[in-house]
Amino acid sequence: MDRQQLLDLLRGVEERRVTVEAAVERLRELPFQEVPHQGGATLVDHHRELRTGIPEVVFGEAKTATQIAQILVALARLGNGALATRVTPDKAALVLGQVPEAEYLEVARVVRIAPQAPRPAAAPVGVICAGTSDLPVAEEAAATCQFLGAPVLSLSDVGVAGVHRLLARLPELEGVGVLVVVAGMEGALPTAVAGLARVPVIAVPTSVGYGVGFGGLVALASMLTSCAPGITTVNIDNGFGAAVAAVRIARLAHLAQAEPRS
Repeated sequence: MDRQQLLDLLRGVEERRVTVEAAVERLRELPFQEVPHQGGATLVDHHRELRTGIPEVVFGEAKTATQIAQILVALARLGNGALATRVTPDKAALVLGQVPEAEYLEVARVVRIAPQAPRPAAAPVGVICAGTSDLPVAEEAAATCQFLGAPVLSLSDVGVAGVHRLLARLPELEGVGVLVVVAGMEGALPTAVAGLARVPVIAVPTSVGYGVGFGGLVALASMLTSCAPGITTVNIDNGFGAAVAAVRIARLAHLAQAEPRS
């Protein structure tokens, strides 16, 4: 449940369109709902979006397909949709068999149920990807931004090994409120972008690279020690976390753009 849904429910009671009993039933399983499954239960946090503006999202990597399906259904029951990240194709096929309204984005590795109502408006988010091997993380970020209501503009395969590709396409990102920049190897792309951009840059190191890259640690260290000031860096392969940060910034950017100037 988000803020607008709660306001609509309370106004319905005030205007006698909704009975007190119906409102109590609607609120009965809030702020959380217990979803039993083999081996225990998951406590689904229906109030997270009300508290933070971002709903609970399922991390699917260590969960079974049945657990993912049950949690998605519980999250989506109030009309806000649901999202599961890090879902393999074999798990996704089983989830979609149990939840027909869901869809699977294979490159992003996410299963999502579309929300029935729009989320708060946000400025566009630019998602820039260094190489094709970084696409899964970039697409996870893009899919998460879209689920949370932010338009996405994407550039892919514009890494610093051919920086002219980035320079040629930067005008496509005019008007974005924040940039998510995804790169592996030495992780240099966010520094190049931050040296050119006027908006906040969120850097995402990936585990792509040869042995000396240490599974993304070199890219992470490079982004943390960038000579371009103001870069924010998230954990290795954390496209989801970067997207959440980006959407929060993009919502504020939209509000700032909408305010009349004196």
